[in-house]
Amino acid sequence: MKLFTIFGDPVSHSRSPLMHNNVFKKLGIDACYTRTRLENGSELRDVFFAKALSGANVTVPHKESAYEQCDEVRGIASMVKAVNTLVLENGRLIGYNTDADGFIRAIESFGEVRSALILGAGGTARALSVALRAKGIDVTVLNRSAARLEYFRNEGFAAYAWDEFSPASYGMLINTTSAGLSDDELPIPAGLLGELLARTQAAVDVIYGKETPFLREVKSCGLPYKDGSDMLLAQGVLANHLFLACRYTPEEIEPAMRQSFLY
Repeated sequence: MKLFTIFGDPVSHSRSPLMHNNVFKKLGIDACYTRTRLENGSELRDVFFAKALSGANVTVPHKESAYEQCDEVRGIASMVKAVNTLVLENGRLIGYNTDADGFIRAIESFGEVRSALILGAGGTARALSVALRAKGIDVTVLNRSAARLEYFRNEGFAAYAWDEFSPASYGMLINTTSAGLSDDELPIPAGLLGELLARTQAAVDVIYGKETPFLREVKSCGLPYKDGSDMLLAQGVLANHLFLACRYTPEEIEPAMRQSFLY
């Protein structure tokens, strides 16, 4: 039996085991997917091999740490220096990032978007910023402090800390922070969020499975919005495709994974 897991902290909320195990069941794959809470991201590689895993997903706050511990990084993950999918290949740890493509698929229903403001500066923000820019969308990044903005500034993105930011109008406001995941916090101060929502056309929170304080404010403004469910599904399909060594197409995987959202 092949073993897979999702590394993160927190991780008890993750739907990934339901999603991937349903695919394994429907396709007749002898495999099992679990959750692994990992406090210290630097231990990820050791834990991966100690558990004799064939692959894993990585969620907050360990995507950048996962990148550093891979033997090889492929695709957009090498550009954003953040990994959310790990695959064991001939004894080597190979890193990918399926967040970017998953997000682009998730926002297709919004139609044309010309600009986006990303809240947060972690691994997910990196992946989305590169993916959105590749689609011709003007991207700005806003983070609590300037400490994590160096990557974005080096890559030519407009990136600001709270105390140096002046609100503008955006096609989409995207929360990539963990605010609201296990607490009742907003990703940015309430006053600033209110200003932005008054000048924004749509909003996305990458957190799924609950109404976060961020989404509560978005809904109260009557804006089109999404939580992270569509992104979760899309990136999960791509990750499972990699887990199964591309033997099954995303089109074969998606129905079983989508069905898991009914449970």
